[in-house]
Amino acid sequence: MISTNLTPAQKAQYDQDGYLIIKNFLSEEEVALLYGLAVEDAQLRKNAFEFKDQSGKHTRLTLWFTPGDDTFGLLTRSQKIVNAAQAVLGEGEVCHFHSKLMQKEPEVGGAWEWHQDYGYWYKNGFLYPDAMLSVMLALTEATKLNGCLQVLKGSHKMGRFEHNFAGEQQGADMAFVEEALKLCERVYVELEAGDVLLFHPNLLHMSEANLSDKPRWSLISAYNLSYNVPFREKNTSCITPVKVVPDTAILESDPVGLSAQTDFLNKENEITLKVK
Repeated sequence: MISTNLTPAQKAQYDQDGYLIIKNFLSEEEVALLYGLAVEDAQLRKNAFEFKDQSGKHTRLTLWFTPGDDTFGLLTRSQKIVNAAQAVLGEGEVCHFHSKLMQKEPEVGGAWEWHQDYGYWYKNGFLYPDAMLSVMLALTEATKLNGCLQVLKGSHKMGRFEHNFAGEQQGADMAFVEEALKLCERVYVELEAGDVLLFHPNLLHMSEANLSDKPRWSLISAYNLSYNVPFREKNTSCITPVKVVPDTAILESDPVGLSAQTDFLNKENEITLKVK
């Protein structure tokens, strides 16, 4: 994992575009460890959801709230990630809202509609979108062919759009999206395994189906500043400051998957939370 902090130029780019890519954020050894754990983790498989896109293709995800002492928890609590979140979000205590493992399998992994994270999080009662952030870590290569993320550059400045159901997903009001498409550059966010993408909760984004013979797996962690207290969210991880660990903890600790005691999202509580 790289150890440099964000530069003023990187922060300015995030503010202007609504997203920032950092190459080689994880080492090959770290990626191999995390991806290997993800593929073999029984709890991740047991607690996964399947979502259909409008064509009937499926994408799987597993979502949990409180970061623990497992290897995924050490990653999401690592000094580097928390420092990056702090640099983007500004003053305040950084908290972990939730993490989710996105599992878009070869040839069958479905699409995600145009949406904004805050289109979901607004319904959880968060009042300050600028106090929130998504961090996507690529565990495999992400390309146009296997359904990489697409973003509308600078669309976060348009504010929140209304979101409605499209199949089993919620998507942004397409009349507004169509206007945004006329004004904003569409960017295909192609990533190598180990790259990271930071993006604003009002950034419009989507992904197409995986038509390749390779999987697209990513870990997406959402962060929030402690003053941004939601009035409809029962889970308290989003207002609990992260207990930061050194970056070296990931490789220096024994590899450990998620436990049965992890506070996973379940079907009864699902989905005003963001999926993509």
